[in-house]
Amino acid sequence: MKRLSTFLYLFFLCFFLTGGMAAEREPVDYVNTRIGNISHLLVPTFPTTHLPHSMLRMIPGHHEFVTDRMSGLPLNVPSHRQGDVLIMMPYCGEKEGLSPSIQYRYDHEVSAPYRYSVWFDDYGVTAEFVPQEKAAIFSFTYEEPGSRYIMLKTAGTGELQVNGNTLSGYENCRGAKHYFYMEFDQTPTESGKLENGNGSVVYVGFGERVPCVRARYGISYIDTEQARKNLNKEVKGFDLAPLIKNARAAWNRALGKIKVEGGTEDERITFYTALYRCHERMIRISEDGRYFSGFDGKVHNDEGVTFMTDDWAWDTYRALHPLQILLDGKMSSDMLTSFIRMYEQSGWIPTFPSVSGDLHCMNGNHAASIFADALCKGIDFDVEKAFEGMSHTVMTESMIPWYRGPKTALDDFYHENGWFPALHPDEKETFPQVSDFEKREAVAVSLAASYDDWCISRMAKALSRQQDFTFFYDRSYNYRKLFNRETGFFHPKDSAGNFIEPFDYIFSGGIGSRAYYDENNAWTYIWDVPHNIADLIDLFGSREAFTKKLDTLFTVGLQRSKWEYYAVQPDATGNVGQFVMGNEPSFHIPYLYNYAGEPWKTQKRIRMLMESWFRNDLMGICGDEDGGGMSAFYVFSAMGFYPVTPGLPSYNIGSPIFSKVTLTLDNGRVFTVIAKGASKENKYIRSARLNGKEHNQPWFTHDDLMKGGVLELTMGNRPNKSWGVSPDAAPPSEGVRK
Repeated sequence: MKRLSTFLYLFFLCFFLTGGMAAEREPVDYVNTRIGNISHLLVPTFPTTHLPHSMLRMIPGHHEFVTDRMSGLPLNVPSHRQGDVLIMMPYCGEKEGLSPSIQYRYDHEVSAPYRYSVWFDDYGVTAEFVPQEKAAIFSFTYEEPGSRYIMLKTAGTGELQVNGNTLSGYENCRGAKHYFYMEFDQTPTESGKLENGNGSVVYVGFGERVPCVRARYGISYIDTEQARKNLNKEVKGFDLAPLIKNARAAWNRALGKIKVEGGTEDERITFYTALYRCHERMIRISEDGRYFSGFDGKVHNDEGVTFMTDDWAWDTYRALHPLQILLDGKMSSDMLTSFIRMYEQSGWIPTFPSVSGDLHCMNGNHAASIFADALCKGIDFDVEKAFEGMSHTVMTESMIPWYRGPKTALDDFYHENGWFPALHPDEKETFPQVSDFEKREAVAVSLAASYDDWCISRMAKALSRQQDFTFFYDRSYNYRKLFNRETGFFHPKDSAGNFIEPFDYIFSGGIGSRAYYDENNAWTYIWDVPHNIADLIDLFGSREAFTKKLDTLFTVGLQRSKWEYYAVQPDATGNVGQFVMGNEPSFHIPYLYNYAGEPWKTQKRIRMLMESWFRNDLMGICGDEDGGGMSAFYVFSAMGFYPVTPGLPSYNIGSPIFSKVTLTLDNGRVFTVIAKGASKENKYIRSARLNGKEHNQPWFTHDDLMKGGVLELTMGNRPNKSWGVSPDAAPPSEGVRK
């Protein structure tokens, strides 16, 4: 009966907060946090409960939907899908059973962006959680007889203390202290500490008769007192209802900037869930005008500009940052100013900024792309300081993947010769800075540097720094030095300038082809010249040769059984032939037909990929989502356009899923995509009009979009092979250099 009462309470709470069952569904009601909770191979999505870009995030302590045990509920997750801190653990029973190593069986889990609940069946406890920006409430309802307890533990070093009805302290995670201040709605009858190895554990007890205990808390990266201030600013009392209302409103404001009409119910759910995933990072960590920086370990005044961190630039520069420019230009400006401050505080522009500093992962420094794209789209930031930071970083910091340190002789070789030297399979690595697992990634490093240098040249040009522009612009063509015209691949070279032979373009290079590429094999990296598709076509000799190679990408088989293939290429999920939908370097590839006179193939392929690999189910994400990276690809593509080249203010047209998309821009104007007759069958563009005028090219400009207006597409079930095919109609690209 008690369980039924709890269920009825939750039902009527949701009923009244949403205005009753007859109320029109709001955008947040289409979010299914379960999409992708079972991974195809590597990391699943997690049911994250938080506000858009908020400092506080909660992910329940289990890592796959099918996991039978949960470790508890963290007060915060400071880095996307990593670093749970300060784990809450309710308990009902004899005191002797208290243990920090409890693993909960759980059931009846309900997850939404704005609230979360779960029933721990071993102990008869229902836990509920509602977040705000820097504060939240936990509620624990005890359904079984026994003493009521709550434990709080740290995974590593930290300090926890109980004082009356308050609990406070911190956990140290990667060198950053995660402070909290918590108040219970009643005073505990007992408290104490438990042994937990290197961690700390405290418990509080509330006797045997208390049916429910609520705990409200604030977090801070500055100190406990600031955590108390954050709590009192955002949470009044212990009632969940006003917090749920506020959190729903925050999500509806964010998600409501894009309105979709048409499509199926599943497609709308998939779309708004993807858009929700695009609002996790970066996070705002300014607290009353101050912020802690993990880049120098100090607390700074934010001077009126919110400090933001937690980004994986390798994953997010392609689609997430360009999408955020459309949704919130002021926030994008804050992100860029934060990158500049990180440079000023640490000496280099970071690649993977976090609360604790630069995690420095993957290859390249694609903050250059984020700066260049914002520059060409009119986002405000200190271009002079950004150029200074990027040029200094790429010339003095090492290019070695996953290594943060001064440049080495390997880097000097690149600066002098224009390619990162590769090792032959039987050669032993001589540079200790190179990871035994990540290897040199020689081709991937060279291609990334070529694009980053082009992005830096955009900034130099804007600053009228002609000598710097020429220097970086010339280096942006370095990819040419690795192109093997006989095979049509970017092929690793040794330090003598010889191609590595013999070579298998699918399997050479070890796990993830990391000796030469990165997480993907040579088939993916053929196309990794986003700034200069026109020149890439020229390397192939003709548009026909280019599209033939592109066609082949989608038809070449795995060449081995699946288990053998994925043992070598575990990141390469979502395959269509050798095309890899489940990893970021592939996102732009289906749009490349637009550059070579066959845009109908882009329309066909992009719809097939969205329908196959992005679905409203537990396995509906085909690779690591990476905090919005993959979801932003879907949001753009479902709307009908995509930014192939961050740094150029243009968008490639694909094939929209919805019959109408209304995008409310940050400047208050509205851009609408109307796809007449769009359906699963009617995926081909028969004709197009932009603001009432005939539009016979498979792209449009950022200026077209920001002015507001209407892109009107007439769709059909057969392609118009004469639409957008002229060489003059091709999307912008840097250009051929003879």
